[in-house]
Amino acid sequence: MTQASEKNYSIHYEQTSAVWELSEILLQLIPFDHENLVFCCIGTDRSTGDALGPIIGSQLQQTFSFPFEIVGTLQAPLHALNIIDRHKQLYEQQEPYIVAIDACLGESTAIGSILVQPGPLYPGKAVNKQLPPIGDLAIKGIVNIGGFMEAKVLSNTRLHVTYSMGDKIARALLLAWQRHLLKRKNNSYQNGYNNNRWQQIGYTDFR
Repeated sequence: MTQASEKNYSIHYEQTSAVWELSEILLQLIPFDHENLVFCCIGTDRSTGDALGPIIGSQLQQTFSFPFEIVGTLQAPLHALNIIDRHKQLYEQQEPYIVAIDACLGESTAIGSILVQPGPLYPGKAVNKQLPPIGDLAIKGIVNIGGFMEAKVLSNTRLHVTYSMGDKIARALLLAWQRHLLKRKNNSYQNGYNNNRWQQIGYTDFR
C-alpha cells in the first residue's frame, strides 16, 4: 500500500493482498454505522473504461450480505444524464453519507491505481463535463491515460483492466463491512476471543 498523504491513499489492484489492504483503508474511513450510508457507483456500461462504477454497483447489489443502498449498476447506471436528479433525490431523504465511486484517467505509470480520498468526487471531470461534486468519500480507479481525447480513451480502455479493478474494489468493500461486523461483535462481548481474524471472517482471497 502506498500512502499518498495523511488522508489520501493509493493502492495498485494487482499488488499482493490488495483486497485486504484496501479493506483496511475502507474500514478506517467508511462510517458503516451511519443510518443512511449510500454507495453511488458512477459511470456507464456504454464505455469500457467508464463501466468501473456500474460493475462495482452490480457486484455489491448481488451480494445479499451487503445491506446498504446502491445507486448505479450495469442495469441502471448513474451517469451524466441522471446524476443531478438522482443526487437531489438522495438528499430528500434523511441526510445521507455518500461513498462515491468512479473511473478516472491519469499518468501512464498510475494506471491500475485505486485512490481513496475523503471529500467529494467530481464526476465527468476526465471528459470535461461540468457536473456538481458528489459524496463524502471518493473511491477512484485510474483505468487509462489522461490528457488527450479523454472520451475516446475511456471507450477504448481494456475491459479486463476495468473489470479486474472493479472486482477488487467490490470485494474490498464487502470485506471491510464483514470486518466491521466482527469488530463490533468483539467489542460487544469483550471475551478475549483472539483467533486469527481471517479465520473468523471466513474470507480467504485477499489478493
